[in-house]
Amino acid sequence: MQQRFRSSVGLAGTKPAHCRPTPARAFYCSATAMQAVMLRRLRNNKESTMKTRHAACSCGQLTATVNAEPVRISICHCLACQRRTGSVFGMQARFPAASVAVSGLSHQYQRTGDSGGTAEFHFCPHCAAIVYYLILAQPDVIAIPVGAFADPSFPAPTVAVYMERKHPWVQMPAGCELFD
Repeated sequence: MQQRFRSSVGLAGTKPAHCRPTPARAFYCSATAMQAVMLRRLRNNKESTMKTRHAACSCGQLTATVNAEPVRISICHCLACQRRTGSVFGMQARFPAASVAVSGLSHQYQRTGDSGGTAEFHFCPHCAAIVYYLILAQPDVIAIPVGAFADPSFPAPTVAVYMERKHPWVQMPAGCELFD
């Protein structure tokens, strides 16, 4: 089974209910603008070469294949991401939804974060590893945990959020934009 994610406009030309603006989703306007800036930076970067990337769960049943450069690579230090990953932060890359092909079965759960935004995490029903997630207020992107790529050459993060919850011994890369 292969799914390809497309724009938020449905077949009848209307947006699905989870894509319609609400006060709780207003927070993501600035995040969407930030993604546009990051995408422009990537397009202007002459050294950037697009390559196909493959993400997978631990058992290989659930996969995501990406044919685009990330529009954002970020670290989140919120307590929910620490619990979700079992690590001291979560690191994810966001890609244009149309460039991601998902294969395999997934179970999902939704979580509303401190900011009021909701994410829908898709994980393998066999090994429980999260392979991708949807940020409901940003239907045109898919976030993939960087560890799912198992690629040590993956680019460094450019954004870090919830810095007030960062463990004191964690160091951010030079040039990374930091947000509390």
